Amino acid sequence: MQTLGIDLAAEPKKTGLAWVDWSGPKARVSNLAIGASDEELLHSMADADKTGIDCPLGWPRQFVAFITKHQDDHVLVEEGVAADWRRKLSYRETDLHVKRTVPGIQGLSVSTDRIGVTTMRCAALLSRLAAEGLPVVRTGSGPVAEVYPAASLVRWGFSHKGYKGSKGHGRRAQLVDELQRAVPWLDLGVYAADCKRSDDALDAVLASMTARAAARGLTEPVPAAAQEAATVEGWIALPRTGTSIGDLVSE
Repeated sequence: MQTLGIDLAAEPKKTGLAWVDWSGPKARVSNLAIGASDEELLHSMADADKTGIDCPLGWPRQFVAFITKHQDDHVLVEEGVAADWRRKLSYRETDLHVKRTVPGIQGLSVSTDRIGVTTMRCAALLSRLAAEGLPVVRTGSGPVAEVYPAASLVRWGFSHKGYKGSKGHGRRAQLVDELQRAVPWLDLGVYAADCKRSDDALDAVLASMTARAAARGLTEPVPAAAQEAATVEGWIALPRTGTSIGDLVSE
Protein backbone atom coordinates (compact mmCIF):
# COMPACT_ATOMS: atom_id res chain seq x y z
CA MET A 1 0.00 0.00 0.00
CA GLN A 2 1.16 3.52 -0.78
CA THR A 3 -0.10 6.56 1.08
CA LEU A 4 0.46 10.17 0.13
CA GLY A 5 0.72 13.07 2.53
CA ILE A 6 0.28 16.65 1.35
CA ASP A 7 1.15 19.65 3.50
CA LEU A 8 -0.70 22.05 1.26
CA ALA A 9 0.24 25.72 0.95
CA ALA A 10 -1.20 28.49 -1.19
CA GLU A 11 1.88 28.35 -3.43
CA PRO A 12 3.84 25.34 -4.71
CA LYS A 13 7.15 26.36 -3.11
CA LYS A 14 5.86 25.67 0.42
CA THR A 15 3.84 22.56 -0.43
CA GLY A 16 5.20 19.32 1.02
CA LEU A 17 4.62 15.93 -0.59
CA ALA A 18 5.49 12.60 1.09
CA TRP A 19 5.06 9.03 -0.14
CA VAL A 20 5.10 6.18 2.38
CA ASP A 21 5.24 2.54 1.27
CA TRP A 22 3.66 0.07 3.70
CA SER A 23 4.63 -3.59 3.65
CA GLY A 24 3.79 -5.89 6.56
CA PRO A 25 5.53 -4.69 9.72
CA LYS A 26 7.58 -2.06 7.91
CA ALA A 27 7.01 1.38 6.39
CA ARG A 28 9.39 3.43 4.29
CA VAL A 29 9.33 7.03 3.13
CA SER A 30 10.02 6.43 -0.55
CA ASN A 31 9.87 10.04 -1.71
CA LEU A 32 9.67 13.45 -0.09
CA ALA A 33 9.67 16.81 -1.83
CA ILE A 34 8.97 20.45 -1.06
CA GLY A 35 7.59 22.45 -3.96
CA ALA A 36 4.72 20.66 -5.67
CA SER A 37 2.71 22.09 -8.56
CA ASP A 38 -0.99 21.44 -9.07
CA GLU A 39 -0.19 18.95 -11.82
CA GLU A 40 2.22 17.04 -9.58
CA LEU A 41 -0.36 16.94 -6.81
CA LEU A 42 -3.13 15.71 -9.12
CA HIS A 43 -0.99 12.94 -10.62
CA SER A 44 0.19 11.88 -7.17
CA MET A 45 -3.30 11.79 -5.65
CA ALA A 46 -4.56 9.74 -8.59
CA ASP A 47 -1.78 7.17 -8.02
CA ALA A 48 -1.99 6.89 -4.21
CA ASP A 49 -4.12 4.34 -2.40
CA LYS A 50 -5.03 7.00 0.17
CA THR A 51 -4.11 10.68 0.44
CA GLY A 52 -4.08 12.83 3.54
CA ILE A 53 -4.28 16.59 2.92
CA ASP A 54 -3.36 19.04 5.65
CA CYS A 55 -5.87 21.68 4.60
CA PRO A 56 -9.59 22.30 5.19
CA LEU A 57 -11.78 20.72 2.53
CA GLY A 58 -14.55 23.29 2.90
CA TRP A 59 -15.94 26.31 4.72
CA PRO A 60 -18.45 26.56 7.60
CA ARG A 61 -21.99 26.23 6.26
CA GLN A 62 -23.19 29.20 8.29
CA PHE A 63 -20.37 31.33 6.91
CA VAL A 64 -21.32 30.44 3.33
CA ALA A 65 -24.97 31.24 4.06
CA PHE A 66 -23.96 34.53 5.71
CA ILE A 67 -21.87 35.64 2.72
CA THR A 68 -24.59 34.62 0.28
CA LYS A 69 -27.19 36.56 2.24
CA HIS A 70 -24.91 39.59 2.44
CA GLN A 71 -24.39 39.44 -1.32
CA ASP A 72 -28.13 39.48 -1.99
CA ASP A 73 -29.45 41.56 0.90
CA HIS A 74 -28.75 42.75 4.43
CA VAL A 75 -27.73 40.19 7.04
CA LEU A 76 -29.24 39.74 10.48
CA VAL A 77 -27.02 39.32 13.51
CA GLU A 78 -28.19 36.58 15.87
CA GLU A 79 -29.28 37.67 19.31
CA GLY A 80 -27.08 36.68 22.23
CA VAL A 81 -23.34 36.80 22.76
CA ALA A 82 -21.63 38.23 19.68
CA ALA A 83 -18.59 35.98 20.12
CA ASP A 84 -20.81 32.88 19.94
CA TRP A 85 -22.37 34.10 16.71
CA ARG A 86 -18.99 34.84 15.15
CA ARG A 87 -17.66 31.45 16.25
CA LYS A 88 -20.36 29.71 14.20
CA LEU A 89 -19.25 31.65 11.14
CA SER A 90 -15.55 31.14 11.79
CA TYR A 91 -15.23 27.45 12.60
CA ARG A 92 -16.50 24.27 11.03
CA GLU A 93 -18.07 21.53 13.13
CA THR A 94 -14.93 19.44 12.72
CA ASP A 95 -12.75 22.32 14.00
CA LEU A 96 -14.90 22.59 17.12
CA HIS A 97 -14.85 18.80 17.57
CA VAL A 98 -11.04 18.77 17.45
CA LYS A 99 -10.86 21.58 19.99
CA ARG A 100 -13.18 19.68 22.34
CA THR A 101 -11.48 16.31 22.05
CA VAL A 102 -7.75 16.97 21.45
CA PRO A 103 -6.08 18.79 24.37
CA GLY A 104 -4.22 21.94 23.46
CA ILE A 105 -5.28 22.01 19.81
CA GLN A 106 -7.06 24.98 18.27
CA GLY A 107 -7.17 24.96 14.49
CA LEU A 108 -7.18 28.03 12.27
CA SER A 109 -10.41 29.52 10.98
CA VAL A 110 -10.78 28.85 7.27
CA SER A 111 -13.18 31.77 6.89
CA THR A 112 -11.23 34.43 8.84
CA ASP A 113 -7.57 33.39 8.64
CA ARG A 114 -5.03 33.20 5.82
CA ILE A 115 -5.52 29.45 5.56
CA GLY A 116 -8.58 30.34 3.49
CA VAL A 117 -6.27 31.15 0.57
CA THR A 118 -4.79 27.64 0.76
CA THR A 119 -8.29 26.20 0.89
CA MET A 120 -9.11 27.98 -2.37
CA ARG A 121 -6.25 26.08 -4.00
CA CYS A 122 -7.44 22.85 -2.39
CA ALA A 123 -11.01 23.36 -3.65
CA ALA A 124 -9.76 23.81 -7.20
CA LEU A 125 -7.58 20.69 -6.93
CA LEU A 126 -10.44 18.56 -5.63
CA SER A 127 -12.73 19.81 -8.39
CA ARG A 128 -10.17 18.79 -11.02
CA LEU A 129 -9.67 15.46 -9.31
CA ALA A 130 -13.41 14.77 -9.36
CA ALA A 131 -13.62 15.80 -13.02
CA GLU A 132 -10.97 13.19 -13.79
CA GLY A 133 -13.14 10.49 -12.24
CA LEU A 134 -11.63 10.10 -8.75
CA PRO A 135 -14.41 10.29 -6.17
CA VAL A 136 -13.89 13.10 -3.69
CA VAL A 137 -15.83 12.68 -0.44
CA ARG A 138 -15.20 15.45 2.07
CA THR A 139 -15.97 13.17 5.01
CA GLY A 140 -12.75 11.31 4.18
CA SER A 141 -14.38 8.00 3.30
CA GLY A 142 -13.02 8.12 -0.26
CA PRO A 143 -9.42 8.16 -1.49
CA VAL A 144 -8.78 11.62 0.03
CA ALA A 145 -9.00 12.57 3.71
CA GLU A 146 -8.45 15.85 5.52
CA VAL A 147 -5.79 15.51 8.21
CA TYR A 148 -4.27 17.64 10.95
CA PRO A 149 -0.68 16.54 11.75
CA ALA A 150 -0.49 18.33 15.11
CA ALA A 151 -3.69 16.64 16.29
CA SER A 152 -2.41 13.27 15.07
CA LEU A 153 0.77 13.77 17.09
CA VAL A 154 -1.24 14.40 20.25
CA ARG A 155 -3.45 11.37 19.67
CA TRP A 156 -0.31 9.24 19.17
CA GLY A 157 1.21 10.46 22.42
CA PHE A 158 3.67 13.11 21.20
CA SER A 159 3.86 16.82 21.96
CA HIS A 160 2.84 19.08 19.09
CA LYS A 161 4.31 22.24 20.60
CA GLY A 162 7.15 24.31 19.26
CA TYR A 163 8.22 22.43 16.11
CA LYS A 164 7.02 24.92 13.50
CA GLY A 165 9.05 27.52 11.63
CA SER A 166 12.69 28.54 11.80
CA LYS A 167 12.52 29.00 15.58
CA GLY A 168 11.28 25.43 15.94
CA HIS A 169 14.31 23.77 14.39
CA GLY A 170 15.63 22.37 17.65
CA ARG A 171 12.30 21.00 18.79
CA ARG A 172 11.60 19.64 15.29
CA ALA A 173 14.87 17.72 15.24
CA GLN A 174 14.06 16.37 18.70
CA LEU A 175 10.58 15.32 17.55
CA VAL A 176 11.98 13.44 14.54
CA ASP A 177 14.37 11.60 16.87
CA GLU A 178 11.47 10.78 19.22
CA LEU A 179 9.45 9.39 16.31
CA GLN A 180 12.33 7.24 15.12
CA ARG A 181 12.83 5.79 18.60
CA ALA A 182 9.12 5.16 19.10
CA VAL A 183 8.50 3.66 15.65
CA PRO A 184 11.68 1.87 14.54
CA TRP A 185 9.62 0.23 11.80
CA LEU A 186 9.41 3.58 9.98
CA ASP A 187 12.38 4.11 7.67
CA LEU A 188 12.85 7.82 6.98
CA GLY A 189 16.14 7.11 5.23
CA VAL A 190 17.79 10.14 3.67
CA TYR A 191 14.62 12.15 4.30
CA ALA A 192 15.15 12.32 8.08
CA ALA A 193 17.34 15.38 7.54
CA ASP A 194 14.61 17.02 5.45
CA CYS A 195 12.06 16.47 8.22
CA LYS A 196 14.40 18.07 10.73
CA ARG A 197 15.09 21.00 8.41
CA SER A 198 11.49 21.71 7.31
CA ASP A 199 8.16 21.47 9.13
CA ASP A 200 6.53 21.27 5.68
CA ALA A 201 8.41 18.01 5.10
CA LEU A 202 7.63 16.61 8.55
CA ASP A 203 3.95 17.51 8.29
CA ALA A 204 3.76 15.83 4.88
CA VAL A 205 5.10 12.60 6.41
CA LEU A 206 2.67 12.85 9.33
CA ALA A 207 -0.16 13.50 6.85
CA SER A 208 0.80 10.35 4.96
CA MET A 209 0.83 8.34 8.20
CA THR A 210 -2.60 9.68 9.13
CA ALA A 211 -3.83 8.67 5.69
CA ARG A 212 -2.71 5.15 6.56
CA ALA A 213 -4.70 5.33 9.80
CA ALA A 214 -7.79 6.43 7.85
CA ALA A 215 -7.32 3.64 5.31
CA ARG A 216 -7.11 1.03 8.09
CA GLY A 217 -10.18 2.28 9.94
CA LEU A 218 -8.09 3.63 12.79
CA THR A 219 -9.59 7.12 12.73
CA GLU A 220 -12.74 8.32 14.46
CA PRO A 221 -15.96 7.92 12.49
CA VAL A 222 -17.92 11.06 11.77
CA PRO A 223 -20.54 11.44 14.54
CA ALA A 224 -24.08 10.87 13.29
CA ALA A 225 -25.10 14.41 14.25
CA ALA A 226 -22.24 15.85 12.16
CA GLN A 227 -22.69 13.80 8.99
CA GLU A 228 -24.55 16.50 7.08
CA ALA A 229 -22.03 19.20 8.01
CA ALA A 230 -19.04 16.94 7.27
CA THR A 231 -20.32 16.22 3.78
CA VAL A 232 -20.16 19.93 2.94
CA GLU A 233 -17.51 21.36 5.28
CA GLY A 234 -15.08 18.47 5.38
CA TRP A 235 -14.03 16.38 8.38
CA ILE A 236 -10.61 15.97 9.99
CA ALA A 237 -9.45 12.36 10.27
CA LEU A 238 -8.33 11.90 13.89
CA PRO A 239 -6.56 8.76 15.09
CA ARG A 240 -9.01 6.99 17.37
CA THR A 241 -8.53 7.14 21.12
CA GLY A 242 -7.24 3.79 22.27
CA THR A 243 -5.21 3.15 19.13
CA SER A 244 -1.47 3.66 18.91
CA ILE A 245 0.93 4.69 16.20
CA GLY A 246 2.12 1.09 16.19
CA ASP A 247 -1.26 -0.02 14.88
CA LEU A 248 -0.40 1.51 11.50
CA VAL A 249 1.68 -1.53 10.56
CA SER A 250 0.61 -5.15 10.16
CA GLU A 251 2.26 -7.85 12.22
